Amino acid sequence: MTLRRYVFAAIRRTLLAAGILTLLMLLLSSQDADNNVHQGLLLEEDSNLTPEEKLMEEAAIAETEKRLYERRKFLADKCAKEGLDRAGNDSLHRPNAWEFLVNREYHLIWCNVFKAASTSWMYNFNLLAGYSPQFLKASKAVPVSLARQKYPRYTADELNKFLNDSISFLIVRHPFERLLSAYRDKLEHSLPHTFHSNLGAHIVWNYRSRDPKTNGRHGPRYPLFEEFVQWLLCQWKAGNELDMHWTPVVIFCTPCQVRFDVIAKFETLHEDQDYLIKQAHVGHIIKPEWKNPTRGVQTKDVIKNYFAQLSKSQIKDLYEMFRYDFVLFGYSPDEYIALGRDENTVLICKN
Repeated sequence: MTLRRYVFAAIRRTLLAAGILTLLMLLLSSQDADNNVHQGLLLEEDSNLTPEEKLMEEAAIAETEKRLYERRKFLADKCAKEGLDRAGNDSLHRPNAWEFLVNREYHLIWCNVFKAASTSWMYNFNLLAGYSPQFLKASKAVPVSLARQKYPRYTADELNKFLNDSISFLIVRHPFERLLSAYRDKLEHSLPHTFHSNLGAHIVWNYRSRDPKTNGRHGPRYPLFEEFVQWLLCQWKAGNELDMHWTPVVIFCTPCQVRFDVIAKFETLHEDQDYLIKQAHVGHIIKPEWKNPTRGVQTKDVIKNYFAQLSKSQIKDLYEMFRYDFVLFGYSPDEYIALGRDENTVLICKN
């Protein structure tokens, strides 16, 4: 072999080795990207961020992931301690697939807890189903009815299968805060001749004291919060089916029987939603907005005005009704019990 041929052969071997090395580096880089959740969450629209902004973004994602992991672990521990993770035939020990919305295109599964950002996420799921913002704004149809035209109800076995390749989530809030929001929205501000307006009239008729002089019932057309609570406790103790707006989450979404990847909370809703949207890669369709139709803000003073109508014993009974929601998601009733009147109230139920 001449010197010239020897040099060319050495160059070819060098180029081949360099090509193989480059290919290996690309493959390793691709695997790292797949295994690195942070990289997966940084969308194309974040490419314009400065290095400092990217570091802040990654730190925020890491903090959210840590918080969500702790919530999943906390839930699993409490489910096991309460015996709710065991299979059974009652409503607490079998998965309730009826209330889940499953988007197969974007592999996103949501259990809709009413009065827990449900308006926002029903809108989001309708967008993901293909409805345009213009159509949703103009439509007079109930959003959940529109959604059910696109999202069929699946069996528990089908839901369990879809969970394998999807991100599942639910949003929770303090049980008493959710209950008060439902009361204000559905009864206090109910429109005339609607289902909840008629329900309110029924509660007033049965749970408001009559004036002995006129034999009439004075006060607003809607039930006072105390009247609503009396009726609700009677419904619960009788084992009657409850309205979806105040059904406990443990029954509605059976979180001890269904795996949830993301447990979002009102207290950190903005960060939790942002993380979820990025992880699902749907930021080009939906935004982490919060649509809250309830009239008025539930400040501490507002909450105090309502719960001061109740006795401590009534609030403790409400706690028993929602006890699993308190226990599973780490909430406390103490602040609310302290607002109640210092008296024991005897619950008298009427038809």
